[in-house]
Amino acid sequence: MFKGDRLKKLRINKCLNQQSLADMIGVSKSLISCYENGKRKPSLENIISFMEIFGVSSDYLLGADNLIKTVSKNETKYKPLTNEEVLFIEELRKNNLVYEVLFTEPKRGAELIVKKLS
Repeated sequence: MFKGDRLKKLRINKCLNQQSLADMIGVSKSLISCYENGKRKPSLENIISFMEIFGVSSDYLLGADNLIKTVSKNETKYKPLTNEEVLFIEELRKNNLVYEVLFTEPKRGAELIVKKLS
């Protein structure tokens, strides 16, 4: 899934406004806004243009920074994890008790978190 928030950060970091970026790839300013707000998904051609303009990979723009291989019932799947999700897991690992509860009993761990946050 395209990460509009990442596009916005890249655009701002490069000191571009939406109109300037739109002009660079030949679309309207409102379409750039829609990409950034998740209301529309860019075409492959536009994703490639963003890659070239910002010097990033398609994986970064699509939120697939890290692919995790899962195997169950003879079925292999790859699921993307963003760098932010990886950082979250690394933070959890710093607290052994929390990490053990969440990863040995994920359902119970999620319920405890929801209960605590509610």
